[in-house]
Amino acid sequence: MHTKELIFIMNKTKNIGVIFAGGVGSRMRSKEIPKQFLKVHDKPIIIHTLEHFEQNPDISDVVIACVEEWIPYLKKLIYKYRIEKVRKIVAGGKTGQLSIYNGLCAANEVAAGNEAVVLIHDGVRPLINSKLLSENINCVVKNGSAITAGIVKETIVVVDGKGCIEQVPSREQSRVAKAPQSFWLKDILSAHEKALSENKTDFIDSCTLMKNYGYTLYMVDGPYENIKITTPDDFYTMRAILDAKEDAQIYGFEGEN
Repeated sequence: MHTKELIFIMNKTKNIGVIFAGGVGSRMRSKEIPKQFLKVHDKPIIIHTLEHFEQNPDISDVVIACVEEWIPYLKKLIYKYRIEKVRKIVAGGKTGQLSIYNGLCAANEVAAGNEAVVLIHDGVRPLINSKLLSENINCVVKNGSAITAGIVKETIVVVDGKGCIEQVPSREQSRVAKAPQSFWLKDILSAHEKALSENKTDFIDSCTLMKNYGYTLYMVDGPYENIKITTPDDFYTMRAILDAKEDAQIYGFEGEN
C-alpha cells in the first residue's frame, strides 16, 4: 500500500483504545484494591497506561472494561487526571475474553458505523510509548492486524505433558506476544461472535482467538520493558524503570511518552 493511500485511510478511520481493566490482583497479593489501581510514582497504574492513549494524536477514543464495582472509582480518577478521550466504561465479564468482548461492543457504539481500528490493551501494561501505538495502527491499516511482540533473550523450549522437551525453536524466529493487539473492529468482533456461537469463552488473548479463526497475524516489535504488572516483582520493576527514565541515567535523554 502506498504512503498516500495509507494516510488517506488513517484520516478516515477511528482508532479506538480498548482497555481491559478487569483483574482483581490475586497474584499481586493486594487484597483491598485491584492491581490496576495501585499507585506507582503517586499515580495509579491504569492512569499511567491511559495517558499514553490520551497523548497520542492518532488515538481518537478510548473505552474501558472494568471490574464493575470499581467503575465509580475509575470515573473519579479519569476526571482527576483529565483523561478526556474515554467515551465509555463498561463492566467486565466472567473471563478475560468476555471482558474484551464487552469493550469491543462499546467500541462499536463509539465508532457509530465508521471504519475503526481497535487497539486492545491491558490496563496493567503501562510501559508502552506513543510510537508503538502509532505503529500498531499503521500495521493494521496496511496488513489487517498488529500483534505487539517482545524479543526473546533466552532459549525457548516446547515441552510435552510429562516435561519432556519436544522442540527448541530458533530464538531469532521466536517472540513473546504482548499488547496492544490491534485489528479492524469488524474483524475482531466477528471472531468474538463466532467464538460465542460455539460456546468458547476462555481464549487467553485476542491473538490466540484470531489465529484460531484463520486470520493472518502480523507482528510489531515493542519495547523490551513492555511488561504486564501482575506480581510484586513486576511492580518494583516498573518503579525502577520509571525512576531510571526520570533520572535519564540509562537512556541519555528524557524518555518518550
